[in-house]
Amino acid sequence: MSATMSTRQAENWLDQRQMFTIKLGLDTTRALLADLGNPQERLRIIHIAGTNGKGSVGATLLAILSAAGFRTGFYSSPHLINVRERFRINHTIMDQADFAALTSRLAALIDTRNHQPTYFECTTLLALMWFAEQGVDAAILETGMGGRLDATNVASPQIAVITDISRDHEQHLGPTLAAIAGEKAGIVKPAIPTVFSGRAPETIPVIEARCRQLHSPLFIFGRDFSAHASADNTFAYRAIAGAPLTALPLPLQGGHQVVNAALVLAALEVLAPVFPVAPGALTTGLRQVRWPCRLELIPVRDRERTVRVLLDGAHNEAGVAALVHEVHTNYAGCRLLLIWGNMADKDMGAPWYDLLTLAVTIMLTRTDSPRFADPETLLAQLPSKMRAKARWCPSVEQALAMVVEQAGPDDLVCVAGSLYLAGRARQVLLGGAAA
Repeated sequence: MSATMSTRQAENWLDQRQMFTIKLGLDTTRALLADLGNPQERLRIIHIAGTNGKGSVGATLLAILSAAGFRTGFYSSPHLINVRERFRINHTIMDQADFAALTSRLAALIDTRNHQPTYFECTTLLALMWFAEQGVDAAILETGMGGRLDATNVASPQIAVITDISRDHEQHLGPTLAAIAGEKAGIVKPAIPTVFSGRAPETIPVIEARCRQLHSPLFIFGRDFSAHASADNTFAYRAIAGAPLTALPLPLQGGHQVVNAALVLAALEVLAPVFPVAPGALTTGLRQVRWPCRLELIPVRDRERTVRVLLDGAHNEAGVAALVHEVHTNYAGCRLLLIWGNMADKDMGAPWYDLLTLAVTIMLTRTDSPRFADPETLLAQLPSKMRAKARWCPSVEQALAMVVEQAGPDDLVCVAGSLYLAGRARQVLLGGAAA
C-alpha cells in the first residue's frame, strides 16, 4: 500500500472496510495497537457508553475542557457527512493531510498482517493514533455499540460515563435492558470511577453489581447528583459535593439534555484533580457546545416566507420518544410535516407510530447508504390510515423540496430517523459539510 494516499484514496480504503461488518471483540484492535506502539497508553481518556446521549455528553465535555484550556480530543460516531467529523481536537475536525497520512500508515501495517479490522476498528485506531501524535491533554472516546466488546474498550480511562440505556442493537447486545446494561457495564474498570444516568430502573442493579465487583466508585443521577431545567433555558445542578450551581446555560435542546449536562458536570467533579475547570470556563464551555442534528432548528427562507425545519437524529425507540416529547412540548399546535428514513435493521417501537400520528403528512426517503430501508417498502408496510397521508421519494433533496414547498410559516418540517439522513438534509439546507 502506498505511503502517500490522497484524501480520496484514504476515504475509499476506509469505505472498503465496510465489507467487514459488525465484529465484536478486542483482539484485532489490541494486536494492531501493539504494532503501533500502544498509543492509547499515552492518553488520559474519558470513556463514554450508553444507548442515547453519548455524543451530546462528549460534545459538552469537549467544549468545557477546551474552554478550560485543555487540548482535548473527541472521537465520536457516526459522522453526518464526512468521516473526518469523527475526529476532533477542540473545535476542529481532523484535517485532510493528517487523515491521509494516518490512514496510509494504518493501511500499510494491515497489509503486512493477517488481521482484517472493521470500519469502526479502523476509525478507533486512527483516533488513538492521532490523539497520541497530537499530544492531547484529554481524549474523549465514545463507544460505537455496547461497551464490553467495543473496539474503544482497549483503553484504561480516568472515568467511565454511562448515559441512558434503552433498546437498540438487540441482535448484538441482548433482548432485555438488563442484558444491554451488562454490555454497557463492560467499560467499567477496576478502581476507576463511574458516572451513570440510571434512568431505567432495571439497569441500575446491573451497573451497581459491576461497580461493586471492580471497586469502582459509582455516582448515579438522581441519587448522588441531579439537575433541573428552568424556563429561561438555563438549568441548576445539585453537585456530588459542595454548593449547587444555578443559572447554567443549557447547551442543547430537549428535556433529556438536562440529564446529559448533569452527567458531564458530575464527571468533571470527579475529574477535578486531573482536569480542574474554573466556574467561568464552565459557563463559557456550556455556551459553546455545538452538536448538529440533535433537535436542531434551522429557519429556511423559501420565496417570501420562512419555514422551520427541525433536524433530529432519532434512530431508536428512546430517541423517537424524546422527539415526540419535544414536539408535544415546544411545538404544540403546529402542523407537523415529517420527512423520515431509517436503517433497515431498526425497530422504533410504539413511539414511531406516535410520531406518525402527529404528522399531517409523511414523506419517506433515504440516503444512498445500502443499509437504508427502501422507502417504497416502508410505505407499503404502514397501517392504512398512515399510508393515506404518506408518500415516498428517492432522495433527501427531493423530499425537502417537496415538503418545504407545502409548509406554511406556522408549520414544522421535521427530518428524523437517522443521523445520516439528518446530516444530509443539513448539508442540502446549509451547503458544505454538516459538522
